Amino acid sequence: MLRILGRVTSINVRKAMWAARELGLDYAHEDWGLPNRDPKVPEFMALNPNAKVPVLVEDDFVLWESIAIMLYLNRKAGGDLVPEEARQQGLVMQWVLWQNNEMGSNWAYPLMSIIRKAPGFDDPQKVADNIEAWTGKMNIIEAHLAKSGDFVVGNRFSLADIAITLGLHRWFAIPFDHPPMQACQAYYERMKNRPTAAEWLTDATP
Repeated sequence: MLRILGRVTSINVRKAMWAARELGLDYAHEDWGLPNRDPKVPEFMALNPNAKVPVLVEDDFVLWESIAIMLYLNRKAGGDLVPEEARQQGLVMQWVLWQNNEMGSNWAYPLMSIIRKAPGFDDPQKVADNIEAWTGKMNIIEAHLAKSGDFVVGNRFSLADIAITLGLHRWFAIPFDHPPMQACQAYYERMKNRPTAAEWLTDATP
């Protein structure tokens, strides 16, 4: 049995679990990550010395990094969440990596300040600056979704849709004055109707 270790409030953990659900793979979930279960303990760090989630464990095979896990799950299941055609595959991975490296590069401070009320994240100017930078990234995906059709890449659901939808969920879940993003909103509503999606797009998982 596959095991996926990590807290569901982590977007990266939800990427792995949503991909597994989408591919029809059974797995056991183990809740790791603060504030529930500290990953900086020998038991966990023997699996991932970075002390970060998610981690996939299958018998004696251990894999970390959410994108690597999604790719492994797709290959293991013989899935079609990564296109075979080279250009389409490249575009899917472009948007998966963009969500990880660019779209998510400014949301930590607003999340910790507005939602989690974490000590040390109480500077309103930093909140405003990060939201402004985040909005700039959102304008990029807004322009893309306005012309891409029903999915992020091509005419079928892919790993890019998992990554981008989870990023949009965080955008819409954090209460602040959001500028209009009509294409993002329409796309997000379509993805929320996907049977495998609802579990990962809740008020409890901003």
